[in-house]
This record gives sequence, C-alpha cells and structure tokens, in this order.
Amino acid sequence: MAQDSELRIAVIGAGPAGVYSSDIFLRQLKKLGDELGVGTQARIDLFEKLPVPFGLVRYGVAPDHPSIKFIASALEKTLDNPNIHLYCDVEFGKDVTIDELLDRYDAVLFATGAVKDKPLGLPGADLDGVYGAAKFVEWYDGYPTGAREWPLEAEEVAVIGGGNVAMDVARELMRNADDLKERTDIPDNVYEGIVKNKAKTLHLFIRRGVAQAKFSVQELREMEKLPGVQLIINEDDFELDDDTIEEAGKDKLTRQMVEELFAIREMAEDMEDDGDTDFEGNPADRKYYIHFNSAPTEVLGEDGKVTAIRVEKTETGADGKMHRTGVFEEYPVQAVYHAIGYRPEEVTGIAYDAKGAHLANANGDGRITVSAEDGEIRERLYATGWAKRGPVGLIGSTKSDALLIVTNMLEDLAKAAEGGRVAPDRDPESIDRLLESRGIKPIDFAGWKRIDAFERSEGAQEGREHKKVIEPEQMRSLAHAE
Repeated sequence: MAQDSELRIAVIGAGPAGVYSSDIFLRQLKKLGDELGVGTQARIDLFEKLPVPFGLVRYGVAPDHPSIKFIASALEKTLDNPNIHLYCDVEFGKDVTIDELLDRYDAVLFATGAVKDKPLGLPGADLDGVYGAAKFVEWYDGYPTGAREWPLEAEEVAVIGGGNVAMDVARELMRNADDLKERTDIPDNVYEGIVKNKAKTLHLFIRRGVAQAKFSVQELREMEKLPGVQLIINEDDFELDDDTIEEAGKDKLTRQMVEELFAIREMAEDMEDDGDTDFEGNPADRKYYIHFNSAPTEVLGEDGKVTAIRVEKTETGADGKMHRTGVFEEYPVQAVYHAIGYRPEEVTGIAYDAKGAHLANANGDGRITVSAEDGEIRERLYATGWAKRGPVGLIGSTKSDALLIVTNMLEDLAKAAEGGRVAPDRDPESIDRLLESRGIKPIDFAGWKRIDAFERSEGAQEGREHKKVIEPEQMRSLAHAE
C-alpha cells in the first residue's frame, strides 16, 4: 500500500473511549468509506501517557468488579489489529505537540478521560483525614504515579456520594484483605495496607432518596456479599409515595435498582434479626450504614484532624428535586471520603468548558471549538467520552459516544480536499523518528503483552490469575526486554 493512500488518525488516550473509537472508526470506514469518497484504509496511532493501556478499566474501577477482566480482554482484542498502533508512555503536550500531530495526521481525537476529583466544597474539607475518591482509587488500583501507602487508621469512616464510585470506595474500605487478594489482581502494597485497615464502622451518605440514587444493580449485589459486614438501613428511607414509585417504574434501570435496594432492606433486617450477622449468617465485625436523604453540610475537626461529620436530612420529591429540612445530625468519624464526581483533564492547547467539565466542543457533537463561548470549529480536532461530555455514564456509554464522533469525523473527512488526506507529512514512520529524536521510547502492543505475561506469571505463583506491576520503571524494563 502506498504510504499516502490511507487516512492517518491520531487518538489521544488508550482507555475505553479511545480504543472503542479506534475500532468503530475502522469498521465504519470499511463500511462507508467508498461511498463517502475517503477510501477504506486507515492507520490509527493510539497515544497513551501511561506505560500501559486501558485507562479507566485498569485504574479507575475497583479490582473486585467481575466484569473488568472481560472488558479488558475485549479492548485487548481491538488493539491486536495491524491498523492500530499503540504508543504508550508518550504524553501529549509534553512529548508531542498538537501542531506536530496535525502535520502528520488528518484528524486528532482526544479521549483523555477524567482523573481528578471535583472539590468537596464544604467547611472542613481541608482537614487532615478528608480524601477525594480519585486518589484512593489510584492507590488501590496501583496507578503508576499514585500513592504507595494509604492511611487507614480511622475506625469510623464516612463516604459521601450516590454513585458507583462511592460504592466502590465504601466496599474496599469494608473489604477483608485476604478475600480481596484471592479474587483480584491487587499488588502487595495494597494487600498489606488493607490488612492494617482499622475501619469498623462506615456511613455512606446519599443526598437524595432511594429512587434517585445512581447505583448500578451490579454494584448493589457486590455490596450485599461482603464477608464479616452487617448492612444497616433506615426504614424511613424506604417509605416511597405512589408518585415516586410510578416515576421510578418508567425507567428500566431505575426500577431494577430500586427493586435491588428493597432486597437489601430485607437483607439488612435479616442480619439484625439474626444477631448482627453478615450475608452468610456469620458474626459481623464491621457495620456498614446506608443513609439516604442525607446531605453532609460540614466536616468537623479538632487540631486540624477530622472528628465528625454534620449531616442535614433532606426530602426528595418524585421529580427528583431535593429539599432541605433543617434537621441536623452529627456522626463521629475520623476520615471522610468524597465521591461526588470527577473532573476531566484539561489538555494542552485545547479550550476547556469549566461549566460542563469537559473539553470545549460544538453542541456536544465532539468537534473541538475555539472556546466554550465561541462555537467556531477548530478543524480536524475532536473529543469523545468523558473528555467530550463530562464524567457521566458507564463504560458502555462510550460506544454510542464513539459512533457519533466517528460519524462526524468521516463526514468532515469526506468534505476535505483529496478525500480527507490533508496532513502534509504522509510518512507513517515520521512520528517514530520524531519521538526517537527526543529520546522517547514508546511501549507498543508487543511491549504491553510482555508486561501482561509477567503479571500473569506473578499471579500464578500465588494461585491468582493476575498480579499488577505498579512501578513505571519496571513496566518499561519488561516492555523493552529483548
């Protein structure tokens, strides 16, 4: 194939959004390319700042999610495609610039995800013992630049949030270390940290009601099966009026979630009736309180450290609107974790929409704009996933997102000169020479497979499927081994 006969696409970010988009682009191009006049051949170069791919799947979801290994396997099959070239350990904005990519690629797609916490914004949020979920998740997922130790001295802990990340954080704080190690790929430092975890009481605070929570059924079922943990609920939270029940029934996922929560209510009652047991009827040594209609208003402290959390009871109507009641209660805790949302990363040279918490793009269609206020399109630049729409939706949501963006990309490429082939530098090895001249040694798919093989061999020695490598230098050494 002549080097200028294929479209050249750069994708920034090798998490689910980037990998799905790469796969869908190639599929749609093969299906529609001739009709659009852009041909059916493309080379996609997928850039990732970390030494390994998969982003959120590897580093943003709790290790005990049973579906994760299946998602990772599907992503890996996509990467094992001769038309997709993986460039891990290459950081956009530092190792390569936007102009350098536009010189070499006909379009650049940002799938940079979200790794920062939204600020808690409550009095006392700066006290010692208040933690954002993102940093805690980085620790227990072995993020290459994350913390290697985590303070787990608090016997009483609060978690703030009504979504899946809050559930993940609460579950890991209540987990038995040996049970977690047996079922997951956690590295040694995480196992050793959880062994020392002193948490005996956990309070999960959800601002709205049972019918307005954002939990997935899978998350709830994982919460139900925590060895040694008693679930405790407030009966009053489950007194839903007819309008609320009717509204919840209109959406299948909401209805399923509410049904599962009512199953948990029955389970909690059984645990209490049986003498404070866990789900298997064994004596429970940890207590997990689930508080709906509870809005934290202040973190209290002494000598700069967390001592309690103040919570206001709320009321939630069938329309989902929350009303404050002026009734407050304080709970003694020594640590507070907030999981109230992520903030997508800003990208060098791309405008950021602070209000929507995503890269500035035209009406949510993924075409990058000059600014959040100025809707003028910046040609050949696109965003997908959380970078496009903010940190909402599950991993599966990125597939429908990707199809929309790819459709827009192909439409634009069809309108461009010479069937979209507009990058002046058509040499596919040009990017390799550029990176080499800067002393940058990317990790390709074969390099990732060497890391993965080592992780599997390390896990096998302990009777586990997998055991994560967490140090970047070890990853590089393994990847580049001859």
